[in-house]
Amino acid sequence: MSRYCTIEVEFQDEQALICALMETGNWTQDQLEVHGEAQHLYGYKGDARPEKAHIIIRRKYVGEYANDIGFIRDENGKYQAIISEYDARKYGERWIGQLKGNFAFHRIRREQESRGRRVSRTRCQTTGRQRIEVTGYR
Repeated sequence: MSRYCTIEVEFQDEQALICALMETGNWTQDQLEVHGEAQHLYGYKGDARPEKAHIIIRRKYVGEYANDIGFIRDENGKYQAIISEYDARKYGERWIGQLKGNFAFHRIRREQESRGRRVSRTRCQTTGRQRIEVTGYR
């Protein structure tokens, strides 16, 4: 049984996190569970684990022999990732870095579009870094 670890990342915007998860993990909105009250995560054998999360990607969408991946919301409204040691091989530091970048873009996009501005993004092919451009200032 693989042990779950909480990864120190802080995402405060639920909708931006959901968009970033769909982009980074290639999941659909139907594959992401969003709960008002935290629900149990399940291990690769289908066993309920003591860890709970508010946003859950069930193991069948994570990969063969995978565990659920979760994001728990704390009392300040910040989400932290809960990923098993086994799944951290694929969804570890590098993946979390990509998720952070995509989260930043989606958060900026939502904020700026609500103000009537247009947001575009280009990525460097070699480094993967992104450049975000906001236009439409009055």
